[in-house]
Amino acid sequence: MRIAVDATPWFNERGYGRFAREILRALVRQPGSREWVFLLDRRDVDRIESLEGPVRMRGVDLSARPTEAASASGARSIRDLFAMRRAAAEEAPDVLFYPTVYTYFPVPRGVRAVVTVHDAIAERFPELTLPSWRSRFFWNRKVRHALARARLVLTVSDFAADEIEEVLHVERARIRVCGEAPAHAFRPGTPEEARAARERAGLPSGARFFVYVGGFNPHKHVDVLVRAHARLARELAEPPHLVLVGTRDRDAFHTSLPAIEAAVESGGAASLVHWTGFLADEELARLHSGSLACVLPSACEGFGLPAVEAAACGAPVVATTRSPLPRLLAGGGIFVEPRDEDGLLAALRRIATDEPARAALGCAALARAGELSWDRAARAALAAIEEAAR
Repeated sequence: MRIAVDATPWFNERGYGRFAREILRALVRQPGSREWVFLLDRRDVDRIESLEGPVRMRGVDLSARPTEAASASGARSIRDLFAMRRAAAEEAPDVLFYPTVYTYFPVPRGVRAVVTVHDAIAERFPELTLPSWRSRFFWNRKVRHALARARLVLTVSDFAADEIEEVLHVERARIRVCGEAPAHAFRPGTPEEARAARERAGLPSGARFFVYVGGFNPHKHVDVLVRAHARLARELAEPPHLVLVGTRDRDAFHTSLPAIEAAVESGGAASLVHWTGFLADEELARLHSGSLACVLPSACEGFGLPAVEAAACGAPVVATTRSPLPRLLAGGGIFVEPRDEDGLLAALRRIATDEPARAALGCAALARAGELSWDRAARAALAAIEEAAR
């Protein structure tokens, strides 16, 4: 069986890039007689490390890298879309696999496809995710075309599958769920590793801190977190710090950085807020290992991988109820309604002031995260790919 893959999202630093890298690494090492063809921007062909499986890289001449052009305010050229389509057609695959709809290009005539849709956040909250009518128009047109051409739709959780069925009107019989998991780097670190990571993040010696990881987009509600943290800081004699992990200048998506920065300045706790920028997995794992908790207060999450990665390091989570996290990390966190600042404050307060409860939540989070694996996710994804090829 020959399986062509849109491998262009491999280099994205956000969640769908993580999914693409981890699921493709796990897919190609699954036993069986298959040939994998990764379709890439020609400039990126030599950037993917050696993989444990029969993979051939095919470079395509593109004018712009898809992960940059397929942004909230951008648009890919017709030429680039059809260059990818032509390359896929020339490979004559049994099935074409898209790890994300973000970088979707038209499926060649007669080719069966599996398209991954991670969530329905852009459709449920268009004003928070897509900045203009133009970007909404092109996004909706792309997604509708992808769903119409896909033999099967893959997603990452039962929660996301329910959202895709309800919001995008995809028949549940066409949806398959594969899941996600922490990368290998996410494990509990030693006290010395955690201490060093804390110092590199600019935190004072011995400081306690919460961690947020992700984009600074409106639907992530980081401004609500900042305000809740500032209120907690006013309550406690030794207030915890807040570490915000994520890029501030390379995000291809709609950003709410001005609102977050204004909340930091007006909250009176600016000296306790630290921006780290993007962190490599190993460094982020060490930071999680020394944290009070990872906080993910989004409007919605299809999976919530940053919280699961923190849990794999032994950190409890404070996360949104509008996600699969209450089930995935049951007993390992406190879950609050989106934009419930009072509820978020109460959760942060409990984590910061009740050490036995925090420790118990961390142990449960670690155990739950340990039940997830990328090989299991890959087996489910492969089953969907092979079903679509039949």
